[in-house]
Amino acid sequence: MRAYHFGTAFLPSGWANDVLIEVGDDGMIATVSPNRPQGAAERVAGIALPGMPNLHCHAFQKGMAGLAERRGPVGDSFWTWREVMYRFLSALTPDDVEAIAAYAYIEMLEAGFTTVGEFHYLHHDPAGRPYADIGEMAARIAAASSATGIGLTLLPSLYTYGGFGGAAPNSGQIRFINPTDRFVTLMERSRAIVAKLPGAAIGIAPHSLRAVSTDQLREAAAIFAEGPVHIHAAEQTKEVDDCVASLGARPVQWLLDEMGLDRRWCLIHATHMTEDETARLASSGAVAGLCPLTEGSLGDGIFNGETYLAAHGAFGIGTDSNIQIDAPAELRQLEYSQRLKARARNVMTTTEGESTGRSLYTRALAGGSQALGQSIGVLAPGYRADIAVLDDNHPDLAGASGDMVLDVMVFSAGRGLIRTVIASGKPVVLDGRHHAREAIAKKYRDTVSRLANS
Repeated sequence: MRAYHFGTAFLPSGWANDVLIEVGDDGMIATVSPNRPQGAAERVAGIALPGMPNLHCHAFQKGMAGLAERRGPVGDSFWTWREVMYRFLSALTPDDVEAIAAYAYIEMLEAGFTTVGEFHYLHHDPAGRPYADIGEMAARIAAASSATGIGLTLLPSLYTYGGFGGAAPNSGQIRFINPTDRFVTLMERSRAIVAKLPGAAIGIAPHSLRAVSTDQLREAAAIFAEGPVHIHAAEQTKEVDDCVASLGARPVQWLLDEMGLDRRWCLIHATHMTEDETARLASSGAVAGLCPLTEGSLGDGIFNGETYLAAHGAFGIGTDSNIQIDAPAELRQLEYSQRLKARARNVMTTTEGESTGRSLYTRALAGGSQALGQSIGVLAPGYRADIAVLDDNHPDLAGASGDMVLDVMVFSAGRGLIRTVIASGKPVVLDGRHHAREAIAKKYRDTVSRLANS
């Protein structure tokens, strides 16, 4: 049993002082006691918050940040960005993927994310052949999680076709491809890998309605009847138009009508929805997986946040392409995109006088935890001891208390406030730096430098 003492902590009941948190050997919170003296507990200076779940990540894309920021001969879009991504991943080895993922994960921990949902579709060798261990790449993701201490929900992706109507995959997609039977084998191996990793879970990630057939999607959801189901949906207007032409319905509409969405499901992006789709998705219990920085980077569009929140929809945040890894910045971008759309302020709140920072943070905690299928995101007994501690001596927090702390973090100081991070009950970030940063950063630099010069 480890015990930590915090001067201030954000509990389910609200803000509390002199909080003693005891953690079992399994990394789970055993007791939470406010208004208690330090006693023999380890004193952790600062303001304790539940660590934020990152519900959507493609870790390898961290290594290509900056590669797609040159204007092409025609209008750039998600589809031209995708070609850059295909070229980048074509040469990645398992060692490369592990090195890039580990660096992305230490940045997540330093930025306040304590669990990651890895939407994992880079399965095979550059020729599209499975490795001798079909779960080789999944094992590398697990190794990066273990080395850094971040919690993991592994989401192996079912990806079979290059587009709607069963189109053949192009050369950039061949490393992703699995027929259903081979995907089942991959899942069995991935489940065994995750079982050895403390603080880990597994789900499935049918890539999108353009990359799987409708029969495959139904079959996969039936075979894997427990655990999270994540799917990209309605990210781009072209995707919506192609879905209507192929399936006779918009992506979110089709999923609502045909798949019986419930709390297991997380629809990544869900950017382009009608008002009816927005209300129905909210009432389904599914989570909208929002990645505001990536959606802005790719020019996807703006999520229908105001309507979705008014309908009591659940949402969480993810880092997706990892161009900037920063939990407060994702929340800020979400709110600012809604302000630009509505030409209003404090949009992602529902009650007069409510703190927008608190609304965003608590809703993203709840939605992210649900989407990742783990007991996280709450400082209470029975939940994993994942804690982000803010520097209460930071100049930007001068005079701030209560919910204003969250407002300052989200809308001003950002990740610079994060001083200490405890993951599964163990300190992994001290004075703002991950304990293994130097070694992991060196491997990352060496990897990306070699790739850039190859």
